Amino acid sequence: MRIVDVGGRLVEVQVRESPRARLLRTVWRPGEPAELVVPKGTSDRAIDAALRAHAPWLARQLDAEQVQVLDPPQLTEPEGRRLARALVRETIAVEAPRVGVRCGRISIRDTRSRFGSCSSQGSLSFSWRLALAPRRILDYVVVHELCHLVHLDHSRRFWSRVERVRPDFREQRDWLGDHGWELLAYRPSRDALGDV
Repeated sequence: MRIVDVGGRLVEVQVRESPRARLLRTVWRPGEPAELVVPKGTSDRAIDAALRAHAPWLARQLDAEQVQVLDPPQLTEPEGRRLARALVRETIAVEAPRVGVRCGRISIRDTRSRFGSCSSQGSLSFSWRLALAPRRILDYVVVHELCHLVHLDHSRRFWSRVERVRPDFREQRDWLGDHGWELLAYRPSRDALGDV
């Protein structure tokens, strides 16, 4: 654990070595300490330099956490899952032909760090919390994952395909970068959970 000065605020940052990490990266999850993931054997000097370099990004996350822009509907998790599945299927029916793919297995999950994923076998998975997002955001995440059925990476060819289908994708990607934490932080109220 390191204590970092972020814009005059002292912030705890957990340093975690990962044998799979190739680069140093900072992870922010609302309500939890920030985390710096580093390759195994990274020197203290490199860790300190990374913490200094990432401090402005951490400051933006702290500032964003203070201002919520979402006013999500009160959903239980089962309701959110049903709604997300219906909306995802609806978007896939429209967008899969435009991307030029056929979609296989779809799952709706309670993920904590990502809104969608595509396996090497072509299975797509989405967070039920997308049901709380503006519709254009859910549509973007679905198109993003559909494009991974063609390019299972984030190469230039992948982003070019995303842009062909959603020319304004950058606005939606930026919205997720700025406000996605609010979706991930959403927890159904105890009242809403009463009928589960």
